[in-house]
Amino acid sequence: MSENHDETAGMSEAELARHSEKMAKKKQAREKIMATKTDEKGLVIVHTGKGKGKSTAGFGMIFRHIAHKKPCAVVQFIKGAMVTGERDLIEAHFSDLCQFFTLGEGFTWETQDRARDVAMAQKAWEKAKDLIRDERNSMVLLDEINIALRYDYIDVNEVIDFLKNEKPYMTHVVLTGRNAKEELIEIADLATEMELLKHPFRSGIKAQQGVEY
Repeated sequence: MSENHDETAGMSEAELARHSEKMAKKKQAREKIMATKTDEKGLVIVHTGKGKGKSTAGFGMIFRHIAHKKPCAVVQFIKGAMVTGERDLIEAHFSDLCQFFTLGEGFTWETQDRARDVAMAQKAWEKAKDLIRDERNSMVLLDEINIALRYDYIDVNEVIDFLKNEKPYMTHVVLTGRNAKEELIEIADLATEMELLKHPFRSGIKAQQGVEY
């Protein structure tokens, strides 16, 4: 049963008429607002927060680009050699539309070598800049770059300056990872914070294929 049917169930004819009139006015107002939204531009999009879904949301947009035959690219800053379903799928079937680079080696507590982590993050950032500058790419996903920024592997001011002054006007750039810097959120066109309500890890459940990777 549809939500609209539930809302109107049991209404009299007069009430149904008033409801229809109310909905028609809402539709008219909505269409009037939408008619003013005519501009297009490449967006700076930030997905952050302690909740799950930041990278997943970014990859959702990458797959939309692929579905629309729009060239795009992904740079992973932290995940390193970890196998992910997204990377396997893109490299196996969509490498002609999406370039994929995994340049991180995990977290410092895994590598135990901050200098190496910084070097790898810098290398990933240089690749990211090249991909963003290439106007053939409609979107570039910088997966987990916020973590690299949080630990100062990359200077946030350099990233902001590049996005403001060198990013092509129509190129979308998506930056994921928890603890996004306030300066980055400030310049973003779209910023979303994923809020953690519950997590299976707290119940002793490990990361699972098809859910986390």
